[in-house]
Amino acid sequence: MSLFDRDRSAERTPVGVITGFLGSGKTTLLNRLLADPRMAKSLVLVNEFGEIGLDHLFVEARDGDLVLMKSGCVCCTVRGDLEVALRDIAARRQREAIPPFDRVLIETTGLADPAPIAALFLNHPLVAHDYRLDAIVATVDAVHGERQLAEHAESVKQAAIADRLLLTKRDLAADGAPALRARLAALNPGAALHEAVKGAVDPALLFGAGPFDPAGRSEKARAWLAAERYGDHGHRHGRHDHDSEIRSFSLVHDSPLDWDRFQRWLGALRMAHADRLLRVKGILNVDGEAGPLVIHGVHDTFHPPVVLARWPDGDRRSRLVLIARGLGRDAVEPGWCDVVTAAT
Repeated sequence: MSLFDRDRSAERTPVGVITGFLGSGKTTLLNRLLADPRMAKSLVLVNEFGEIGLDHLFVEARDGDLVLMKSGCVCCTVRGDLEVALRDIAARRQREAIPPFDRVLIETTGLADPAPIAALFLNHPLVAHDYRLDAIVATVDAVHGERQLAEHAESVKQAAIADRLLLTKRDLAADGAPALRARLAALNPGAALHEAVKGAVDPALLFGAGPFDPAGRSEKARAWLAAERYGDHGHRHGRHDHDSEIRSFSLVHDSPLDWDRFQRWLGALRMAHADRLLRVKGILNVDGEAGPLVIHGVHDTFHPPVVLARWPDGDRRSRLVLIARGLGRDAVEPGWCDVVTAAT
């Protein structure tokens, strides 16, 4: 009998988070999404209705904080605590007091750190009971993105922990922003980069990036991890901007791992370097488990380990991806070597 939770993703509502620095095009993107009929049966959480100009999009007001859109989705303002809002919405849905929805999209403010929002869905029992984190999507301004990454730590973190990157205002960048693209690839090699011209983007990009799949397609976990894209990326060549200490790398081992030994190592790593661990993702071959074990965390908050029904492919190696600030492979690998030596 497995010691770990099974994949219950089919029972929880997927959540997409749109983050991105001030002026990077989140409002334009959201307006286009709210008008898209493919967003039907979606719940969209925003800070203020007035910020996105909904007059031409909404059908009727349900109460002071919630409106129904022409596309069929529900738009709701979050005036206070996000956790309280999500729990209240889940309760209202259960009572059928609001229109049904199949997914949630959250827009953050331009200066927001998306990590606490991600953490809310990873290991808060009252939230995780109804919702699961599916994708973090960061908008990056093709015209001003390089300067924003150089001057603002918030911009760097938003891009570094995203599952997908959306390059906005591409039509205003005559050269296609090759330097910015290269910088984003070095900062976050695991995130696919897409273009959003005048906010136009396939709504599917906002969802479907998480490791768990209600349809049971375990290959999603492989795409989510994207371990093959990580070598030892980062910057250590004299730069003084905010992304100069961002490191991303993967740790791999062939033999099944001893869970207790791995857990002690990861626990010590979290205790010593929680602030530096921007994101940790892993698919592990754990001794005694038939399927792969998925782990996922930001800082010191981790989703309870979940066993998938099957491996994505014939590759049964344990693969762990770390995205960190000021913490490189050389500081992590000795402890990892102790774990895998015991497994050999």
